[in-house]
Amino acid sequence: MRLIAFALGLLLATPAVAEKLSLNEISQYLNGFKTASGEFTQINDDGTISTGQIYIKRPGRVRFEYNPPEQILVVADGDTVGVVDGKSNTGPEAYPLHRTPLKIILARNVDLSRARMVTGHVSDGKTTTVRAQDPENPEYGSIELVFTASPVELRQWVINDGAGSRTTVVLGDLNKGVSLDNERFVIPGKGVNTQDRQ
Repeated sequence: MRLIAFALGLLLATPAVAEKLSLNEISQYLNGFKTASGEFTQINDDGTISTGQIYIKRPGRVRFEYNPPEQILVVADGDTVGVVDGKSNTGPEAYPLHRTPLKIILARNVDLSRARMVTGHVSDGKTTTVRAQDPENPEYGSIELVFTASPVELRQWVINDGAGSRTTVVLGDLNKGVSLDNERFVIPGKGVNTQDRQ
């Protein structure tokens, strides 16, 4: 009897394995907040690491403020993604948001159950990872979203762009429901050196 009690105690002390989150649960989580802010760590395709602050205002807006020594600002204003390099004299580069995988999580209504949008949906017992793409334009690349459960939280994403490069963004704890002015999501000098890729 003592042995059974000991074995039962070991079982109870073992951390529970998290169930795989459903696509509906993940869609509800993303649709459940409009604004968020927090810290991020970015692992670039060449192995270099950058850190900074992220601000999200759905639909369509996100801002990455990179910490020194980086002099880079990335802003999506709902229509365009602008990349501002403080070391450049040519002004910001701009790309249509709809041609980037970020548009999937910044959409007004995220629905991961759409046909051919999700190309991977797995769990390692601790996290759930979803790989998603634009079903009409898979050549735009994909985004891998990593979530923890209880409560559901977005922990990181990996962007695989159409050119084959891979960028990982690891998120700190996100503060949701924060007040974010639209001015924060204005691209400085928008219209200069725009990459017109319609």
